[in-house]
Amino acid sequence: MLFLLLIAACHSKKTEEETTTEEQEAITPVTVTTISNEPMTEYIELNATSVFLQKAYVKASANGYIQNVSGQVGKTIPASQVFFTLKTKEAQAIGNTINVLDSSFKFHGIINIKAGTSGYVSEIDHRPGDYVQEGEQLAVISDINSFVFILNLPYELRPYVLNKRTVELLLPDGKKLNGNVSSAMPVVDSASQTQNIVITVNDKNIPTNLIAKVKVIKTERTSTLSLPKQAVLSDETQTKFWVMKVTGDSIAIKTEIIKGLETGERIEILRPQFSAGDKFLLTGNYGLPDTAKIKITAQ
Repeated sequence: MLFLLLIAACHSKKTEEETTTEEQEAITPVTVTTISNEPMTEYIELNATSVFLQKAYVKASANGYIQNVSGQVGKTIPASQVFFTLKTKEAQAIGNTINVLDSSFKFHGIINIKAGTSGYVSEIDHRPGDYVQEGEQLAVISDINSFVFILNLPYELRPYVLNKRTVELLLPDGKKLNGNVSSAMPVVDSASQTQNIVITVNDKNIPTNLIAKVKVIKTERTSTLSLPKQAVLSDETQTKFWVMKVTGDSIAIKTEIIKGLETGERIEILRPQFSAGDKFLLTGNYGLPDTAKIKITAQ
């Protein structure tokens, strides 16, 4: 019995040693990348909404009946074009009688109401046949020259926007526009602590209430060292960062770094200083221990 137990113990120990040796000799297939020296720009993305700052209200100049409406909702109308034709209630009541008595009098009582500004007809409140009173609203015209984007800017980010003349706007359909920072509203929202910034654009053929992304440059580097995001690893709290640097052709060493700017694809490496010939794991690096054995499959 003792002899059998000793043989079993020796066999178990041998198996454990073989397993440990196999684990130590485990080789991970990886791909590698090199460090780049190129310009980097960090952006802030904010929302801006398209609006018309000014609206013109077309009103009746006398009591009467609407005879004709020449505008349509959603269509543009030039300034000074006849928008409504109004017949006064007096002309409606006795106009024909006067003309029968004296045809030379030519009493008609027709009043032409013109658009005061050019723009989009956003609202028509009456149609032909309606009776309206003097001063009553007939339509609303959105002034095409007052079309802007309103940027909701957190107050602490003012220096990044107000010190710049132009910004880039990205529309939901992928179209890009150059906008000019025009002015800042002298009011801050008490709840969100944001200030409205007026951005003017040349393209006026855009619907209102459209939300665009505004890309504002926060920090810009003309030349700096960077790695792809995949090559940089971090702990759970994202307070420590490191890369797996290749030594020789088969060993990866864990190297802690201090990162700087971060864009959509790359991360700036501030320290330590790496050389252009250094190689870093791009894939297969997750969970690897220090001085891990690797096999480079592609570059």
